[in-house]
Amino acid sequence: MHESAAVFAAVFIALWVGHAVGDHWVQSSCQAASKGLPGWAGRLACGRHVAGLTATKGVALAPVVLLLDLPLSAAGLTLGLGVDAVSHYWADRRTTLQKLARVCGKAEFYSLGTPGHAAHPVTAEGRYAPTLGTGAYALDQSWHVAWLGVAALLIAAV
Repeated sequence: MHESAAVFAAVFIALWVGHAVGDHWVQSSCQAASKGLPGWAGRLACGRHVAGLTATKGVALAPVVLLLDLPLSAAGLTLGLGVDAVSHYWADRRTTLQKLARVCGKAEFYSLGTPGHAAHPVTAEGRYAPTLGTGAYALDQSWHVAWLGVAALLIAAV
């Protein structure tokens, strides 16, 4: 295997681990509830979330880089983590990803699992049954993973 391909793979895995931890364990409940709000309250909450998330990805990446002696540049790390952070902020403002889903013909899937979907989950009494398994969440996470791939490629190649 070519060395840069191995570096890409190691970086991608580390970023994915950091993403899973940072997007779910490090993000505060306040950030999760507020990051999509309009105005500065939402922008600041989303910015705090992305800052913590990016730091978590750095913490996940550091031992991989050091223990495997990966040949990375500061420019590649800065560019890759920066592109990832911007793409994450963009999607987590919520209305942006929702609009993209609508443009791509995924509006129905985006609303899957929410009261806005015709087939939303219900309790035995017929009331809405909240779930994390929403179309919005699936599209959000797949967006982030796609950009983790871009970030890993930039980090490995620059």
